[in-house]
Amino acid sequence: MNSRSILRRPSLRGLVAVALFGALTVTGCSSAVDQAGAGTEVVEGGILRIGDSGDLTPASFFSGVPVNAALSGLVYDTLITYPAGSLDPQPALAESWQVSEDGLTITLTLRPDVTFHDGRPMTSDDVQFSLETYADPARSGQLARTAQLITNYNRPDDHTIVLTLAHSAGNFFDLLDVVPVIDRNTMADFDSGKAYNGTGAFTFANWQPGTGMTFEANEQYWDGAPNLDGVEYVIVPDAQTRVSQLRSGQLDLLLNAAPRDADMLAADPNFEVVDQTGVLRTWYIGANVQAPGLGDVRVRQAIAHAVDRERLLDDVNQGHGTSDNLPWPEYSPAFDASLNSTYNHDVDKAKALVAEVGDIPVIPISYTAGSSESESIAQIIQADLAAVGITTVIEPIDAATSVKNLIGGTYGGLWITSHVFAQYTPSTLPTSAYPFNAYKNTSNFIDADYQAATEAVWRITDPKSPEALAAYQVLNHELLDNVVVIGLLNADNTLAMSAAVHDVDWSKRAELDLSNAYLSE
Repeated sequence: MNSRSILRRPSLRGLVAVALFGALTVTGCSSAVDQAGAGTEVVEGGILRIGDSGDLTPASFFSGVPVNAALSGLVYDTLITYPAGSLDPQPALAESWQVSEDGLTITLTLRPDVTFHDGRPMTSDDVQFSLETYADPARSGQLARTAQLITNYNRPDDHTIVLTLAHSAGNFFDLLDVVPVIDRNTMADFDSGKAYNGTGAFTFANWQPGTGMTFEANEQYWDGAPNLDGVEYVIVPDAQTRVSQLRSGQLDLLLNAAPRDADMLAADPNFEVVDQTGVLRTWYIGANVQAPGLGDVRVRQAIAHAVDRERLLDDVNQGHGTSDNLPWPEYSPAFDASLNSTYNHDVDKAKALVAEVGDIPVIPISYTAGSSESESIAQIIQADLAAVGITTVIEPIDAATSVKNLIGGTYGGLWITSHVFAQYTPSTLPTSAYPFNAYKNTSNFIDADYQAATEAVWRITDPKSPEALAAYQVLNHELLDNVVVIGLLNADNTLAMSAAVHDVDWSKRAELDLSNAYLSE
């Protein structure tokens, strides 16, 4: 894993860019490893305690929010996996694959030695069931539209499955990296949160609402039994309390640390602060275009000009990351530095747009309580908007309500949060992510031109081709012209942990991989 210093560290993006968007070939797995633990003897046993604010919401298991991602990463496997710094698919439950020349047929060969935690062998039936379940719109999987491209499943044997697509899609392997293979025989327990029967390195033990979850080592794991005896996910709603509990030894790892806390912990040799390289966290303001005042694009443009992103970067992110209008990391082929200052901090321009519109109603700004970053960003933005004549009221809401609003498009005005989708193939963002999905999004923004731009990038299979680069230009202008998602900051997500924790890894989908983790004395 990659520890960071107090000072803003050199960008790793240049290194990441070398490997990103490479050919879809089978190569040896690579991953971030804990250099700080080099030379430390691996210790068997112990319980690793993770602290975070969110509680499990079984109905939105596929949403990808941190608590559900923690569960999914420990208990389930996916068909392929991307290394954190690359989009080169690596074998996981699928040990190999073939893609037809026209991109319409994908043949997956499954590992023959994988069993669910209850001992039942995993087969191609389970893969079909998992993809079909994920494709169900009622499940709210963010890549459901990509899963719905599968028009036929052929299972010649228990360890082979052939998928036929309605049309080629450049992001199809993103889907295979995201969808967990679930057990078709225990769906009642899956839906209620009573039990989760996966194939992953840890078995689900129990969930106590409002308290947390516990997991035990899967001694029969196909990739080798983990070093840890188990994992506890502990719900601690207050961010400062989580940091205090990490300092006092009540917790071992925080899924996210606010930059100011992270810098203080990084200065203490008893702790490690790790940037999750390859997992870009993009902060943004979302705008519900059906809310009073926000249907007028001039109001949204005024908001975009009013925000002082450099202040957010310095005061909230402590200089870590970049202040950008667009969500893409520098290594993405959709990245365009020339467009990232389209909406610079221009108070006069924002005031002129507000004057042109006339009366603007009071606009609510929602954020998820328990995040000091969200609270600080909301307060700064409220002051910025007041300075140009837009009055707002701040409304903290709980995590479950935030997820419900993101899925249902039921925010009352503006909202502030972050997403982790821009590090994937560019077409995944506008076809999948709740705030950006061109066909159903949190902003309730439906536009024929935006949909056409999305369709164009989706069907291009080579994300580096001249055709793709031209299509990304059109898409970027659609994002900026309509400004329903107002970009603020881009930075790698940050983990904070005790120095006794070693060999923590993660996936591109931000799920922790603790299969090799251990606790030193």
